Amino acid sequence: MTTVAIIPARGGSKGVPRKNVQRVGGVPLVERAVRTALAAEGVDLVAVSTDDAEIAAVATAAGAVVIRRPAEISGDTASSESAILHAMDELGAAGHDIDVVAFLQATSPFIPSDALASAVREVREDRADSVFSAFETYGFLWARTGDDAAVALNHEAGHRPRRQDREPHYLETGAFYVFGAEGFRAAQHRFFGRIRIAEVPEWTAIEIDDAQQLEIARALAALHELPARIPVQAVVTDFDGVHTDDTASVDADGVERVRVSREDGMGVALLRRSGIPMLILSTEVNAVVRARAEKLKVPVLHGIDDKESALRGWAEENGLALAEIAYLGNDVNDLPAMRIVGWPIAVADAHPRVRAEARVVLSRRGGHGAVRELIERVLPG
Repeated sequence: MTTVAIIPARGGSKGVPRKNVQRVGGVPLVERAVRTALAAEGVDLVAVSTDDAEIAAVATAAGAVVIRRPAEISGDTASSESAILHAMDELGAAGHDIDVVAFLQATSPFIPSDALASAVREVREDRADSVFSAFETYGFLWARTGDDAAVALNHEAGHRPRRQDREPHYLETGAFYVFGAEGFRAAQHRFFGRIRIAEVPEWTAIEIDDAQQLEIARALAALHELPARIPVQAVVTDFDGVHTDDTASVDADGVERVRVSREDGMGVALLRRSGIPMLILSTEVNAVVRARAEKLKVPVLHGIDDKESALRGWAEENGLALAEIAYLGNDVNDLPAMRIVGWPIAVADAHPRVRAEARVVLSRRGGHGAVRELIERVLPG
């Protein structure tokens, strides 16, 4: 029995431009969905249906098969069902005999893999035809009538029982739906036959449809996603605000001095001994940057305006995959470089936009052991 996860991800979005490649926890939304599906037991293949080249590239790099979606089912009015049916047809034509479909929404960044796996198991073992994600709620729901009056929906307005005396309801999250392929084709809809609920934690239920929800999701990622180890093959850092506290003193002759951390120096020495390459990448043209790099015995590229291009070139020259590089930054000029690596990292006192797009925000500030903290999380043991 074959289970295929299908993730529809259009390039167009009105509420949040380029929504499906926006980063939460430093990872593009479509990549997060692919990773979740790949991690779920019982899922045999992951496919992303898209009309967009960038989304296709991100999905492929994450391990998904890409289905090119035609224009007629890529507009704002196209249903998710039409994209799923098209993807099923394309996969079938490629020789995949699909028994179960898991439909994931990339705009739900916190899909629990275990809940998805449980839903897949319910359908595969013929205990349900359709399973969807929802969370338990005891909320009192109301509706407005045409004359703007309030009407109670799931309770009696004149009776207010205690929570422990009420039965819970379940609010659909929109994160995932799992169903039998044959039944879906017949019904042309995600709900049919024996329908069950896959219960998920309420905090995971956020769906990103506007800029405020995106910022909330980024804040939740910082709270709930704290990887102990950062498994990379190389470390790249900015200089000012990372190795330093982003301040400088200037004497009467115009000579600039900065303050660095000795424990950062020890961390760099440990990284060097491990054989993991490191690079300092700075926009500043200043003798102090070169002097510190020489002291640390680390290569440096400084006076760099286009950090993204410089980082791509360095990675290619050294045979390193961008997905296996950690970039540690502090300010907005670091964002282009941070967006192309697998592990964008921010110091604790980084600019809010940098913290928002980082996969990890360190506990230490620039110039106060941030580099050491990163290195200790990179090195095994």
